[in-house]
Amino acid sequence: MVQQPARHRWVIEEPHIPFDLTVVYENERIIVVDKPHFLATTPRGMWYRETALVRLRERYGEPNITPAHRLDRPTAGIVVFVRDPAARGAYQMLFQEHRTRKCYECLAPIHPLAMPRTGTVVHGSPPRIWPLVRRSHIRKTRGVLCAQEIPGRVNAETAIELEALHARMSARMGMPIGVYRLLPRTGKTHQLRVHMNSLGLPIVGDDFYPRIEERAYDDFSQPLQLVARSLAFTDPFTGDPLEFSSKIELGI
Repeated sequence: MVQQPARHRWVIEEPHIPFDLTVVYENERIIVVDKPHFLATTPRGMWYRETALVRLRERYGEPNITPAHRLDRPTAGIVVFVRDPAARGAYQMLFQEHRTRKCYECLAPIHPLAMPRTGTVVHGSPPRIWPLVRRSHIRKTRGVLCAQEIPGRVNAETAIELEALHARMSARMGMPIGVYRLLPRTGKTHQLRVHMNSLGLPIVGDDFYPRIEERAYDDFSQPLQLVARSLAFTDPFTGDPLEFSSKIELGI
């Protein structure tokens, strides 16, 4: 029996998010998009029509389109949607079983690292600081906006590399701003934001870490400077290697 798509309530006075959702690849089973900042992957809270899922369903007239995975609303970059219900499980399992290769990029300050209160920081080539691997236990409580790092068995791991100085952002912010490459080896909620903040390097534009900042829901002036830059996996049906890259720029 074909699974029916979930029903979502309509939202009154939902603001338009003035950024395009770009399709970078499609075939009979999947649609791969370059999601902009501020656009949620799926309906949640006040957001319904202004989500990537509903935009795609309306664009293609295909109510069975379903995400294979998700990005947080503030995060931009590559997301895979499944259009064939019979293929849904195979693509979702790629992400659940960590059989994909993800690379993110972000902008964050450049200065001496803070010592996290819990977890570990392992440097790849001492005495060089970069690259490093940050490991910790992250807990996200339902109904609480921010995730927390607490003592416990490691469930979150991120490899981090400082790639370059971002001269334009450095001049604008009056402090050195770097382009960081982030390779998550797990997929906990807010993992990259939490790990960067724990090192004393909060991502530019982050309104949750290190502290919650109140912003109007229709304020699109300060995007989180975090992009899911590339995604690679072996197609579970054809066996072909697939790789997709986001063209969304940081620092604009």
